[in-house]
Order: sequence, then structure tokens, then C-alpha cells
Amino acid sequence: MLIALIARDKAGALQTRLDNRADHVEYLKSTGVVSQAGPFLDDAGEMIGSLVILDVEDMAAAQDWAANDPYAKAGLFENVDLIPWKKVI
Repeated sequence: MLIALIARDKAGALQTRLDNRADHVEYLKSTGVVSQAGPFLDDAGEMIGSLVILDVEDMAAAQDWAANDPYAKAGLFENVDLIPWKKVI
């Protein structure tokens, strides 16, 4: 099951993102369920959120993955949506 994780950072939280980026990227690589991932950018090119496509068994697995993301544990996100997604192209 593909799940799109769409997260928006809290305002002014760029340093929190930068401080936890290495652990977050290692988590993306090590869990084996990330199909695609990358940051959202503002007009100045600064990171302001994340898009992660997860390939997991069910929504519970996606919720568990999201809760254990180092960014989530650091309190980076203002909100996180987990939405079932269907790849067409």
C-alpha cells in the first residue's frame, strides 16, 4: 500500500530541520519502506516541509513510521497528513 506523508514544518523551524537532517535521512534509507522522498521549498529555496511516499502494509504501519521519524520526534512539523496514494505514472 502506498501512502503519501505530507508534512509542513512549524514556522521558523529551519534550524530544527537542519539539526536533525542526518538522522532523518538515515531513517529514510534504513527502514526499507520509502519509495520517494524530498523536502518542500519556499520561494527562497528554503526547506519548509516534507513529502515521503511510503510502501507499507497498512495505514497503521505508516502511522508507526511517521511517529518514529527523527523529524517528528524533534517536533519539527506543524501538521502531518497520511493519505493513501495510487501511482499512475
